Amino acid sequence: MDSKDDLNDVFLALADPTRRAVIRSLGSGPASVGELARPFDMALPSFLKHIRALEKSGLVRTTKSGRVRTCVLDRQRVSVVGAWLAEERALWEGRTDRLVVHIATDAADAVDAPVVSLMREAVQSGEERS
Repeated sequence: MDSKDDLNDVFLALADPTRRAVIRSLGSGPASVGELARPFDMALPSFLKHIRALEKSGLVRTTKSGRVRTCVLDRQRVSVVGAWLAEERALWEGRTDRLVVHIATDAADAVDAPVVSLMREAVQSGEERS
């Protein structure tokens, strides 16, 4: 699987608010499916679909011990999002920096044009007096 597919899978999993809440909860440490499902007003089979989507994306790993399924956040997988955001931030900061320079240059040119014109007039009027 290439990195674009990986990133798409992660963002697809994070697109749902229930799954984002599960990720947030797992940030504190492992939890059973029952513990994770408790705050949500949905049947356990429906909640398990969210867990499966998180497993498929690689964000969550589960283990089963007896009747208890425990979920663990794969922090390395979450870092895929952080890396992508860092790349995008660098790209857009570079673009905004160039935009600021461009606007400042245009503004300076707009201010300088009348000043240069006044200086020319002053020079020309000084030459006429001589």
